Amino acid sequence: MSKIYCIIGNGVAGDSAAATIRERDPDSDIIICTEEGKPLYNRILLKEFAKGKLNQNSMEIRDEDWYQDREIELRLSTQVIGVDAEDKIIKLHSKEEQRYDQLLIATGGTPREMDVPNSGAKGIHHFWTMKDTIEIRNHAEKANSGIVIGAGLLGIDLAAICGAQGVNAKYIMRGDRWWRGALSREGSKIIHRSLERTNVSPVFDKDIECFEEENGEVSAVVTTEGERYEADFVGVAVGLDYNTEILQDTVVECKDGIVVDEHMFTGVEGIYAAGDITRYHDVIVGEEMQNGSWGSAKKQGMVAGENMVNGSNCKKFEWVPSYSVTHFEYPMISFGHPTRGDKYMEKTYSENEWRRLAFKRGRLIGGVLIGDVSSQSRYKKIIMDRLENVNQSAFILDKKIELEKISNDQV
Repeated sequence: MSKIYCIIGNGVAGDSAAATIRERDPDSDIIICTEEGKPLYNRILLKEFAKGKLNQNSMEIRDEDWYQDREIELRLSTQVIGVDAEDKIIKLHSKEEQRYDQLLIATGGTPREMDVPNSGAKGIHHFWTMKDTIEIRNHAEKANSGIVIGAGLLGIDLAAICGAQGVNAKYIMRGDRWWRGALSREGSKIIHRSLERTNVSPVFDKDIECFEEENGEVSAVVTTEGERYEADFVGVAVGLDYNTEILQDTVVECKDGIVVDEHMFTGVEGIYAAGDITRYHDVIVGEEMQNGSWGSAKKQGMVAGENMVNGSNCKKFEWVPSYSVTHFEYPMISFGHPTRGDKYMEKTYSENEWRRLAFKRGRLIGGVLIGDVSSQSRYKKIIMDRLENVNQSAFILDKKIELEKISNDQV
């Protein structure tokens, strides 16, 4: 009797798991349940679509024929409301139940709403799905004044969308700089200057008291200090609430996400998780980590699919994630875990060239490169090779880093 593999979520993690399972177990039944109404699309390009640089068709990756050709059952617009881990059943909103032998949870997260008055007013946007992005683009094309809230990677996307669409915007941050966990003041100045050139003005050290609305539509943002900023477009990116509710009646460990080992296994028979939602054991750093990059999610899905077919400890997830910011006249990339160091080193090379490296217990674990990103692969190799004491190398911040120098310079 063929095995039944159920996958909840059709992002890149779920998609890569399905493709891996089909390759490894050609005779199996594979069922994907997703709340979205369309097959896999490229989330990386959503920001470019919202900026008006791409059309909607440019983001499509799969069509329904792709799944049919591989005998993968894709259930669109399907909500899973629970999991019976003992009897190996998933429960659907339609009251239907589906048996499984192996289950993958790849449901990601839902953008977090701000817990302040009028946070549900029309014109307040969260940036996550295709539907969100269409609404953002349509609104930004006609908006005059905007506010962006949230000093992270999704926040900078929303700020760049305002800039590209000609929305005169304020970018409100709780701290004293953008992405303060990864960038120093010196590095963040480069980003702030670039934002200002697009008529997006950073506003620092502010908390939001409430939104004001007129006839159900947002009209202004008020800070806890009583400052009022008028706006007819608001973008909010203050984190994700991970979609773990379906596991509440199981013993799967959930801790701001789903806890898994390096094999993407939850420890509960037949249940795996992959993608943004996972808090996984990083075998390179030796700690529990969480990462939402596209490449990381794809690789986790492949590892999970392999282990679902061949056994829970068949393949390890060993990966250095990376994330690119492509909004400015220069490139920027983060790699590894740039916010998790116990020591940092940085250097400025020119007005728009800067880098910062994060170390833990003498090892390189991550960094951010602005301007010249050509060294990213060599830094990733240092991380993968687990080189010791590189935080003492005289060559680690060389603009054109040479691996042989780093290796010979270890103490």
